[in-house]
Amino acid sequence: MPPDVPELTSHLGYWLRQVSNHVSYAFARKLAARDVTVAEWAVMRVLYDREPTPPSQLADHMALTRGAVSKLADRLISKGLIAKAPNADDGRAHRLKLTKTGMSLVPQLAALADQNETECFAQMPDHDRRALERILKNTVARLGIVTIPVE
Repeated sequence: MPPDVPELTSHLGYWLRQVSNHVSYAFARKLAARDVTVAEWAVMRVLYDREPTPPSQLADHMALTRGAVSKLADRLISKGLIAKAPNADDGRAHRLKLTKTGMSLVPQLAALADQNETECFAQMPDHDRRALERILKNTVARLGIVTIPVE
């Protein structure tokens, strides 16, 4: 007789994944209507508060590979949302910055993120929401998670 194996639903990770998938996919659909992916949104949001930034620093900040940042940057450049700025310190290098179009789009996409959050969690009492946020932030810190989720 095979050993007892717990049901999928007996694991907290199962329930976290259910909620995470729902929230993430709902947000991805909202962004797709603006021709932006979640990963592109994350890059744009990071650049929004920064001076023009070398791709290597962006990669380090987001805990992504330089290759991943390069691919995301190329896509955003082709959409006219970010641009390469020359690096005064090194003529061969460049920095990434949002274009005027990208700068104006970030607040609109942030509003979609807020809308998504409201749609997914509006029924949750404030004290439960604060408790869940505290638990998740503590878990992220305890596990040493530093990456920005992009997919």
